[in-house]
Amino acid sequence: MERTGCVVAGGGPAGMMLGLLLARAGVKVTVLEKHGDFLRDFRGDTVHAATIRLIDELGLGSAFRELPQSRLRNVAFPVPGAGLVTLGDFASLRPPYNYIAMMPQWDFLNFLAGAAAEEPTFTLLMEHKATSLVYDGGRVAGIRYRTKAGDEGEIHADLVVATDGRHSALRQAAGLVPREFPVPFDTWWFKLPRHPSEKGEVAGIVPAFSLGEAMIALFRTDYYQMGYIGPKGADGRLRSEGVERFRERVAGLRPDLADRLDAIRSMDDLHWLDVRLNRLRRWYVDGMLCIGDAAHAMSPAGGVGINLAIQDAVAAAAQLAPALLRGQVSVKDLAAVQRRRRMPTVVVQTVQRIMHRAVFVPLFAGRRVGAPAVPLFVAQHLPAARKIMPRLIAFGPRPEHAPGFARRQEPRTVA
Repeated sequence: MERTGCVVAGGGPAGMMLGLLLARAGVKVTVLEKHGDFLRDFRGDTVHAATIRLIDELGLGSAFRELPQSRLRNVAFPVPGAGLVTLGDFASLRPPYNYIAMMPQWDFLNFLAGAAAEEPTFTLLMEHKATSLVYDGGRVAGIRYRTKAGDEGEIHADLVVATDGRHSALRQAAGLVPREFPVPFDTWWFKLPRHPSEKGEVAGIVPAFSLGEAMIALFRTDYYQMGYIGPKGADGRLRSEGVERFRERVAGLRPDLADRLDAIRSMDDLHWLDVRLNRLRRWYVDGMLCIGDAAHAMSPAGGVGINLAIQDAVAAAAQLAPALLRGQVSVKDLAAVQRRRRMPTVVVQTVQRIMHRAVFVPLFAGRRVGAPAVPLFVAQHLPAARKIMPRLIAFGPRPEHAPGFARRQEPRTVA
């Protein structure tokens, strides 16, 4: 029987950050990741200013900034007759946290894994999928796992943390059921190539709108990660229309990209994201805690899911590391994490629900193309709002700082 202090199911941003922080506290921690690597397309690529500040506090800032990345400076909406109206200008924030880093999530996860591997109490098990919970009486005492080769085993622990996503198997095994909120759209991700002349730093993200549909583009090193946004439940209809019709939709939204649409070879090149917005009423049972998407699935609106999940991990590490070092994690400790992180979750999800109703419901009903009038008026005419908006996006409500036990000095460069 394997034994650890804390077993974390899921090697995404929340799981890897939690593993790193707990290991720096001296907690014996094991992270399970079901895949053999982190190389998966169509994951969130935004590393927000709050996370960049956290990385600096961990003494990893110089290494992080050496990773391939672009800097997102603003978020703007196209407005007929007015050009681009900027809703969030991150350059107005205090340096060095006046941007959002855009980088492939696999690079970010490999970066965190490398930092965590330097800690003697950290273990990362790739190709290990958490399948169910182990109980001791009425308390969760560990997890069962299955490897890619089909081998099965158990890891017993003082605490199980579920960071295994919005379809969390451990959450379901614990009988925790999230409250679902209506979402009016789904997203279809696909790639389009970037020409050499289009390389360079990202100035901003400008969505494209038409009646009943929209599109965004995220910048990779040599391609665009495109997100087509359409009404929820439209996947079957889109696929039945075929690839030529879908290319026409893309060209209508982004005529400047019409010269490369043959890169969409078939509808199999589209990755459908069934967008969900939900949260657990209770994030824990005795011996187990859910954080990140396992506790609260976020809409892509605002691109804040990764940042919120990482902030969960920081709060969890700060609260639980002392209890884990004692080998006694109580329900009271787990409840304290939820109390700390519930307000930011509710605030962000409330804003997303307002965005859904104000932007996407009228868009798909054919009543409006583009952003609603009130936010645009505020962005154009109220300077104070233009300062508040970027801070809310870049840092979010109640951003967390690295606990003292996890902080390190930047390594000095020897001349």
